Amino acid sequence: MIRRLVTSLRARRTSSVRGAVVAALATSLIALWLVPAGAVPGAGGAGGEDTASSSAQQVLTWTADDSVTEYASAPTTAAPGPTTIVFENSAATGNTTGMSHTLTFDTSSPEHNNDVQLNIVASPFDANGGRYEVDVVLSPGTYRYYCTIPGHGQMQGVLVVTEGGGSEDTTPPSVTSEVAGDRDGDGNYVGSATVKVTAEDPESGVESVEYELDDTGFRPYTEPVTVTEPGDHTVQYRATDGAGNTSETGSVTFTVVAGDPNDTAPPEVSASVSGDRDGDGNYVGSATVEVTAEDSGSGVDTVEYDLDGAGFKPYTEPLTVAEPGDHTVRYRATDHAGNTSEEGSVTFTVVEVDEGDTTPPEVTVQLTGSMNSEWKYVDSATVSLSANDPDSGVRFLRYSLDGGSYTPYGEPVVVNTPGEHTVLYHAIDHEGNRSEDGKVTFTVVAAEGDACPASDIRSTVMIGGHDSTVENVDTGNGCTINDMLASHTGHHGHGGPAERAVELAGQLAADEVISDAEKRRILRAAEHARSR
Repeated sequence: MIRRLVTSLRARRTSSVRGAVVAALATSLIALWLVPAGAVPGAGGAGGEDTASSSAQQVLTWTADDSVTEYASAPTTAAPGPTTIVFENSAATGNTTGMSHTLTFDTSSPEHNNDVQLNIVASPFDANGGRYEVDVVLSPGTYRYYCTIPGHGQMQGVLVVTEGGGSEDTTPPSVTSEVAGDRDGDGNYVGSATVKVTAEDPESGVESVEYELDDTGFRPYTEPVTVTEPGDHTVQYRATDGAGNTSETGSVTFTVVAGDPNDTAPPEVSASVSGDRDGDGNYVGSATVEVTAEDSGSGVDTVEYDLDGAGFKPYTEPLTVAEPGDHTVRYRATDHAGNTSEEGSVTFTVVEVDEGDTTPPEVTVQLTGSMNSEWKYVDSATVSLSANDPDSGVRFLRYSLDGGSYTPYGEPVVVNTPGEHTVLYHAIDHEGNRSEDGKVTFTVVAAEGDACPASDIRSTVMIGGHDSTVENVDTGNGCTINDMLASHTGHHGHGGPAERAVELAGQLAADEVISDAEKRRILRAAEHARSR
């Protein structure tokens, strides 16, 4: 039985703000399509947490960076049951361009589980800083996941869920650091040095990062640390994951020296533009401008930029421009000796993202058959489905008969069992848009004098599992040849299917229900069935 998605959704940047963010997400998560049709809301408990959240036994983390062909990290195995899925696409996971990514679970593939409907859109610049958490219930089997942002490469993978497939996270995060700044011939940093710390944890995710400068005590790390005091310095750092594992303390040592007061050369400054580009060279959705300045004399003091003539402002991090249109960014840098570089500039164009196909297919149904005066179908009703999607095309057309599981639709469905029936149906296009479930209800009744109201309507005569290739026709009283083989009504022969087939074939040929050639094919099939 398919387990429904538990829709206790939590988005947070760090655990310290979890409680406040849970309430605020009630509206914003709808825009992110985190609560799909058919999800079952949790009953909720104190503080708004639901039972799946409190009982989740494992945490699975996906991360994304600048790549458009693969996730930065993703789990491959898990155990069934309550699970917290974490998806982060942020500067901390390596996204320096501001590009959006999604984590989408495929619910249209018959080869994979489809009981978790999930489509998280994350960006380093969204309200949650690109980090989201969702509580779900996983079933044994495989889940296919992929990225749905139009124009991206194939970011996809498979998660295998088996009993004992998951494991408790006992591995601490991996933590690295790098030091940047202008350096003299001895390797000392001139004027200042900036230390950037990066932490990764593919299992339960990074919960917190801390640093300590020159034995002054650990404090939370939220952004690169700039050190301007001349002298030798040591920065220590560590990280803790969502399972409580803390890494060993790492450290980096460097020296800052004062700049040359007699420096008369201005800094060297340059800029680069990055982002997704279309065939005309325009940046799709947004463009990110990164300015770099160096000064080996007294060191860089300030960097400034001006976007579209709005005036110079301090440059502290890459600038992302999302407004469609033509843009120009001017830039300059000043060193500690007061020398200012000449202004440089870059010009580029931003265009809107093509949202692609967001319209589900249109599905039509036709119900045919002979009807009596009470508008009930006599003997059988035939359900014919068709779907149309002019944008990305129909990928799947499926139906469910009388509450059964959904089945791919290939040819008209013939229903000949007397009683009331309901057929549900929907279609999914190649962009994953699913139509609402359609519904048709009807009643089938047996014809008067029909000796076999629930006929075996297989297309050919089957004898002991062997196909005779003879058409399985109505023998004249509402019963097919297969019905006659099953019951042999009106005959007194004994023995198995082969013996009954031999006797019945002679009678049907004598009654001209079948031809002599068809009789011989039935006899050959009976001989094959007898020899098995």
